[in-house]
Amino acid sequence: MKIEKLFSIPNVLSGYRILALPFIVRAIFIEDRHLYITLLAINFITDILDGQIARRFGQETEFGAKLDSFADIGTTLMAFAGMVLLEWSFVLAHQYAFESVIALYLCIEMVSVCRFKRPHSLHLYSSKIIAYFQGLFIFSYFVYSYIPWLFYLMIICTCISYTEVLIVVFRIRELRSNCKGIYWMLKENKRIS
Repeated sequence: MKIEKLFSIPNVLSGYRILALPFIVRAIFIEDRHLYITLLAINFITDILDGQIARRFGQETEFGAKLDSFADIGTTLMAFAGMVLLEWSFVLAHQYAFESVIALYLCIEMVSVCRFKRPHSLHLYSSKIIAYFQGLFIFSYFVYSYIPWLFYLMIICTCISYTEVLIVVFRIRELRSNCKGIYWMLKENKRIS
């Protein structure tokens, strides 16, 4: 891979998100809610930007997709860890909602690892949309307050999105980045057969 592709703006933004993870961990453990939500918000914003820049300027690469997926996993884990460690009573009060999301996520990763020997990096449209909902909920929760309808909308949309990812991981022939969703997968399968 050429050095300019390796250090493209989208890859630098994904790299930043990975480098920010230890600082988010520190913010959680020292219970600095302001630093936690600030760093997490920057990670969410750079996640939006890296994908848009990559598509707009034709800088999409397999390496970039994997780097982005790794940064996504780290950011998602930090968002969840922050909720658990900083807002345990809220998580406990909504235990079944959180358990449903976690169970679906773990199923996706187990199926992907069993079938393809690695976590998925599909980047479905529904996954991109749900990342916005999750970021919006967490940001509004820590900056403003708990908004019940936004929380339940986020949980429902997350479960729908994760179910789509699970179906795609079960049905796809080979693991690749930027698979758009079930509709496009079925359309492609019909074209091939």
